[in-house]
Amino acid sequence: MMNEQEVIYLYENVASITTEMLAAAREGDWDRLVALETRCSDQVSMLKTGEPPLALTGASRERKVEIIKKILADDREIRNITQPWMEKLSLLINSTGAERKLNHAYGISHSG
Repeated sequence: MMNEQEVIYLYENVASITTEMLAAAREGDWDRLVALETRCSDQVSMLKTGEPPLALTGASRERKVEIIKKILADDREIRNITQPWMEKLSLLINSTGAERKLNHAYGISHSG
């Protein structure tokens, strides 16, 4: 089990990673975003398995709440950036698939 300092340290790591994720999303650097998302997931897994079942108290509790609010704000903004991109990608994939089906159904070939 982790102590209070270790718990806060991991939450701060997650917050730092979500800040980097937001920067990557703003820059459209999807590869970096995915890599950071994996790092973030690893940190969250460590919290899930190592955080003591008892709630933090005092200043540690307040700090944890601040960090979680920041993480959630970053996550919301990341989703605001990525959601439209994901929808465009989905439309592109679906329209390309439909085009292929039509071409195949009507024997249209791009080679000649």
